Amino acid sequence: MIHVIAVITARPGQRENILTHFRANVPAVRAEQGCIEYGAAVDAQPALKFQTACGPDTFLVVEKWESMEALGAHAAAPHMAAYAGKTREFIASRVIHILQPT
Repeated sequence: MIHVIAVITARPGQRENILTHFRANVPAVRAEQGCIEYGAAVDAQPALKFQTACGPDTFLVVEKWESMEALGAHAAAPHMAAYAGKTREFIASRVIHILQPT
C-alpha cells in the first residue's frame, strides 16, 4: 500500500476555489483502479493546543493506493490533467509526500 499526503497552498483567498474543483474531481479519482482513499482535509476548528496549523490557504489531500503503479496511473489520468488545468493559476505551492507503511 502507498500513502500520499499532498500539501496544497492556495494563493491568498483561493483555497475554496481550488476545493470546489477538487470536490468535482473526487468521484473520478475514487473510481480509479487501486484507489483506497482520496479526500481533502483542512485544519480542525477548534483544535488542540499541540496542533501546528496549516493555515487558511492550505489544505491536505490524504490518499491511499494499492500500489505505486496505481498511483502512477492516477497521476497520468486525463481527469487529473483537466483538474490541474483548472486550478494551476490558484495554487501558490504544492508538496507531495509519497510514503509506505513500515
